Amino acid sequence: MLINYIQKQQQRLMEQLNNFYTPNGIHVYVDSPINDKKIDLESVISKVESTIPSHLLEEVEMVIIGWFDEFEERKINAFYKDGTLHVSNIQDNGEDMLDDIIHEIAHSIEEPYGYEIYGDKKIEDEFLRKRKYLHDILWKMGYKIPLSVFMNSEYNKDLDLFLYEKIGYDKLSRIVQGVFISAYAPTSLREYFATGFTDYYLDSNHDFLRKVSPELYKKLSLLQNPEKLDNST
Repeated sequence: MLINYIQKQQQRLMEQLNNFYTPNGIHVYVDSPINDKKIDLESVISKVESTIPSHLLEEVEMVIIGWFDEFEERKINAFYKDGTLHVSNIQDNGEDMLDDIIHEIAHSIEEPYGYEIYGDKKIEDEFLRKRKYLHDILWKMGYKIPLSVFMNSEYNKDLDLFLYEKIGYDKLSRIVQGVFISAYAPTSLREYFATGFTDYYLDSNHDFLRKVSPELYKKLSLLQNPEKLDNST
């Protein structure tokens, strides 16, 4: 009887850890166990809520930790869809998971704040200037990709795979150093925004982001403060 009681208590505890609500009302559910048992999911989620302003979390209703077909198909670790953050249960550590979650939160606000982010095209112009620079560098290196491909700010799967598989992020990081915030930032305008958003909230020293992507930094600063955002529209 005692053994059964202990087992039920342990099961109840695990259910609580794998299915809970945050203070902001976000439902967190673990569909597949996290590979690294050292990762404290509650601490990661708590860090998210203490880092991201509450008004930028309003679109997120649920976080599901698990494995989804999209991860394999799109070579990604997380995605946002219909109010839910889908996050891979395969993580290097807690910081890696935190990065994935905050990156997808950035995508969650693109619809409600789309006009404020992209309406004046300042971020897009900044992004395309950098894309032009990247194209010219790669062209000189022998990668003869048409300029028109680089001057389209929308996501292009072929270009994404080219940068990821043909060039490689290690090599690309060296090429774009001081131009893009990361090797993933050139992928598309939306990823340019999301990588900047992630860096803004994970690195309290904004000097590098401010220097590399000044227009993006200005937008992120406005989004951080709802009052400034209202005055800017």
